[in-house]
Amino acid sequence: MDRKWKWVLSSGALLVIFLGRMTTALEVPLDPKVLEGLPQPPTITHQSPKDFIIDPRENILIYCEAKGKPHPSFSWTRNGTHFDVEKDSKVLMKPSSGTLVIDISGEKAEAYEGIYQCTARNEHGTAVSNNIIIRQSRSPLWSKERKEAIMVQVGVSLVLQCRPPAGLPPPIIFWMDNNFQRLPQNTRVSQALNGDLYFSNVLLDDTRNDYICYARFPHTQTIQQKQPITVKVLDMDAINETVAAMYNYTNNLFVDSPSGERRPSFMAPLGRSSTQMALRGGVLELECIAEGLPTPEVSWYKESGDLPSSRMSFHNFQKTLKIADVMEADAGDYRCTAKNSLGSAHHTIKVNVKAAPFWISAPRNLILAPKETGILTCMVSGDPKPQIAWSVNGVPVEDSPKDMSRKVEDDTVILSDVQTGSSAVYQCNASNEFGYLLANAFVNVLAEAPRVLTPPNNVYQVITNNPAFLDCASFGSPIPTITWFKDSQTSILNKDPYVIHNNGTLEINVAQSLNSGKYTCIASNNLGTKENHVYLEVKEPTRILAQPEYMVVQRNRKAVFECKVKHDPTLIPTMNWLKDNGELPDDERFLVDTDSLTINDVTEEDEGTYTCVMNTTLDQDSASAMLTVVEATPTPAIVYEEPDPPTDLELTDQRERSVQLTWIPGDEHNSPTQKFLVQYEDLLHQAGVWHNLTEEEGTKTTAHLDLSPYAYYSFRVLALNHVGYSQPSQPSRQYRTNPAAPDVNPTDVQGVGTEHNNLVISWKELTGLQSNGPGLQYKVNWRQKDVEEDWSSETVANASKYVVSGTPTFVPYEVKVQAVNEYGNGPAPEAVVGYSGEDVPMSAPESVQVLVQNGTLAEVHWEPVLTSMVRGRLQGYKVSYWRERSLHQAEAQQEEQQVLAFSGNRTDGRLPGLKPYSLYTLNIRVVNGKGEGPPSPNHNFETPEGVPGPPSFLRIKNTNMDSLTLEWGPPQDNNGRLTGYTLKYQPVNNSNELGPVEEMTFPANETTITLADLKYSTRYKFYFNAKTIKGSGPTITEEAITIMDEAMKSNQVDLATQGWFIGLMCAIALLILVLLIICFIKRNKGGKYPVKEKEDAHQDPEIQPMKDDDGTFGEYSDTEDHKPLKGSRTPSNGTVKRDDSDDSLVDYGEGGDGQFNEDGSFIGQYSGKKEKDTHEGNESSEAPSPVNAMNSFV
Repeated sequence: MDRKWKWVLSSGALLVIFLGRMTTALEVPLDPKVLEGLPQPPTITHQSPKDFIIDPRENILIYCEAKGKPHPSFSWTRNGTHFDVEKDSKVLMKPSSGTLVIDISGEKAEAYEGIYQCTARNEHGTAVSNNIIIRQSRSPLWSKERKEAIMVQVGVSLVLQCRPPAGLPPPIIFWMDNNFQRLPQNTRVSQALNGDLYFSNVLLDDTRNDYICYARFPHTQTIQQKQPITVKVLDMDAINETVAAMYNYTNNLFVDSPSGERRPSFMAPLGRSSTQMALRGGVLELECIAEGLPTPEVSWYKESGDLPSSRMSFHNFQKTLKIADVMEADAGDYRCTAKNSLGSAHHTIKVNVKAAPFWISAPRNLILAPKETGILTCMVSGDPKPQIAWSVNGVPVEDSPKDMSRKVEDDTVILSDVQTGSSAVYQCNASNEFGYLLANAFVNVLAEAPRVLTPPNNVYQVITNNPAFLDCASFGSPIPTITWFKDSQTSILNKDPYVIHNNGTLEINVAQSLNSGKYTCIASNNLGTKENHVYLEVKEPTRILAQPEYMVVQRNRKAVFECKVKHDPTLIPTMNWLKDNGELPDDERFLVDTDSLTINDVTEEDEGTYTCVMNTTLDQDSASAMLTVVEATPTPAIVYEEPDPPTDLELTDQRERSVQLTWIPGDEHNSPTQKFLVQYEDLLHQAGVWHNLTEEEGTKTTAHLDLSPYAYYSFRVLALNHVGYSQPSQPSRQYRTNPAAPDVNPTDVQGVGTEHNNLVISWKELTGLQSNGPGLQYKVNWRQKDVEEDWSSETVANASKYVVSGTPTFVPYEVKVQAVNEYGNGPAPEAVVGYSGEDVPMSAPESVQVLVQNGTLAEVHWEPVLTSMVRGRLQGYKVSYWRERSLHQAEAQQEEQQVLAFSGNRTDGRLPGLKPYSLYTLNIRVVNGKGEGPPSPNHNFETPEGVPGPPSFLRIKNTNMDSLTLEWGPPQDNNGRLTGYTLKYQPVNNSNELGPVEEMTFPANETTITLADLKYSTRYKFYFNAKTIKGSGPTITEEAITIMDEAMKSNQVDLATQGWFIGLMCAIALLILVLLIICFIKRNKGGKYPVKEKEDAHQDPEIQPMKDDDGTFGEYSDTEDHKPLKGSRTPSNGTVKRDDSDDSLVDYGEGGDGQFNEDGSFIGQYSGKKEKDTHEGNESSEAPSPVNAMNSFV
């Protein structure tokens, strides 16, 4: 068959080449058997990107991989001159590869910056890589600058400039505050593309001193920050005219713009128009930021067309228009409009679209036969128009040896009458000011006899009246001519009903049964002929003959839908039933037969549309019907029982792997049989154990049983109805199957290493029934994944695992296990991937940094360990840290080590619970399944000061009448440098009411103080805490009571011994005695007296007057409310605190212990009996006042 090429020359004339025979690009087949014997010039398969930015902390890896036959050799140039890899000890070229590994440890990465190009050559040609520009990533420091506070008038616009250092690649900019929180942005405040922060108008809330611009350099993962910027927003309405005039006079103090409402104007870009250039295929970002008050809204439109909605997006609150995958049609004028309630402003951006060179049609590899003619085309476009340069085997065409068979015309190379041995690799380089494209295309001159790649004897099946496609893929040089024959006799021409495609495929438009048969394709060229046979089978279509019909069924009755189908007898049909186009409910009431659907005990939920779908491997047919359920009529009660067991089991149609079992059903006992359960017993492997084999519908009495080889079967059948299962039938006669090779392989195959140098391959063993024969063994195969090596194998018996020793640490392996017995091998097993054993990691995390957040919390950051150094499955990182000492202590007092684990591939974590003002040490280990790696070098960090702990103690000593001494100890945890102590104290009365607070402060070096001018016999409560520069710590409290005045004690004793006082007490006692006698006499006579009336009115007349008169003594009780507070002290004389207003016998000279003399005791018992229960056992209780006792009778 003649083959012609057409192409367009620069002049536009159509040139047809008749010199010899022209050929299309012959595709090289992927079949390894074909490729193995073909010589092939080099082809670059993998290379580093053109612009390669390296990390100066890691080795440089420059990729260059190529294939060819024979395998190519590699060389490099750097900056246009030969790069001798062997002379540089730091540079290594990988074996059988051109990839360079440059060790920059101890070297500066800058020394290896430059333009690299790889060359791959063999005896058939030379291929070259792109020019690979190696540049080191850079993250320069921010230049130091002094930032003065910016003062602006409220309402004006403002720009905070970032101006980050130029890094490689450029940094990512963001604004944050001192707390590492991103500054909020909105339509009023936003970040521009250049990183500056724009305020359309400022508010008083914008005043702050921590506007910080951060630059993150992605390659080195470092973040640098600019000096914080302070902005003060002043409200001119609140400043008097004099101050305002002074501010306005000061240069650069305020922005000149007015603070009132104003129409929008643009802050960026400036002016009414601007120009921007974009590259085809890149991203176009247009930005308009406006100022004004109220805050303007920004909108966009294109003046000469619509915005590309599918590639367009708005960002930064509509201020940025982003267009992805830029096209030439995106050029034009874009107008942004800023609008508020006072007016609008416009800015036009003229966009010019340029293009780096891009492929229209890259040159393709050619395989030519001797004497043939071929063409290479390098069709590119770009703006400006790219310049095209051709090279042969890496040498410019103009500098290469003259070749009369080669003709170069701009983007085309014409090869005429090629000869054996003229194979070469051609390079096309298209470039303009925005970039270049480089493509390698080889011309391989081969003389190969035809080969047919389509497998022989393929069988194609198709349904009648459908198209059929018969394949005949071939390879040869020259390209073979394909001829088809039917039944080895009739030559098929390229006409109805046949079509022969260019790739050799034969198409039959409308296949009929008469088209079935054997087809032969013959591939031929001038070096030979090859034929191949395939078969076509045209099948009858599947048709539903008896469709299901609409049914109305009473509830609890049975519904049966029929669906009888006709199909091609050689196809296996599959019947599926659907309910409302979904799967049938998972309910045993639904029984599917080969040609029917039965629904037992119908309910209302069963209503719907039922569809039967008949599928074969080639086609399908379907039909539907509805079911309606109505209420059932009452029926008399029926007795239901389990069915009787089936009888008369017989085995028929006996084959190697199957048998047919028949039976006679037993009595159903008023409940229809729902199904039959067939069970089997294997007397060879598990005698006495019955297993479920299959289930059949209750309407069937026959089951086709699939059997396993090498088993002694017995069968029995159970029937099931609504009540339950019947008893098992009597077993059938024994049926033995012959041995065979295994049908299945072991399952649950795994490969897991238990040691660093082994791989344990495990599996689940086959059961005796699965063995299919005697002598069951397992063939274990393994090989390292992604490594070109043969499978290793070992055969074991009676085992569920095999250990492979001497493996590398934690590398992937492909493993598979195949069952084998004396009759053959099981099916080809599928390979699973496992890993050899892990080992502890070899290296520790690097670049450990600690960011102290506050006195109790710190963040730790680290660089992750390389995967190759983890040597196992990464589980996480473990941070160990401990407190060396407090910073105010010179000697170390190391505390117990604490450990925090961070799971996964983390690079940071938080350390809580730290103690302030302390020196800490930490290290980090990587953890895998085997254990922990070595620790990183110890890293020290300090926590800032915090508030101190409570003072260690507070003691009260030398308690006197009006003074006492306080003694204290410093806190156990200073948490910083102590700046002093604070003491507060106040008196506490009997009702626990607190008096005024006194406050004192002391320097840090004092530990005692004496308080004077206190009240005698008074309880005081003291509050004491320590202070650092961070504030005051917790407070501790104590209580104490000053002692009584000795002079007053002496006066009280003297008063009790005075004669007049004794006489008064006796008179009072005598008077009370007389009154009691009179009352006694009156009561015996049944009369009334005034005191009796008071007793009737008041159950306890002695108490009431005391409460009415002074309300103090009568209300005293020794309850919890009056007990001393925790930490208070009781004077050594045993007295307790009293209010100054209380009266007692002590005040009248009866002694300090509050006891009565002989005469006064009776009075005390009478007047105080109501309080006896309350104060019983309280030795410090006070006696009632004699004056109050007398008042009770008034």
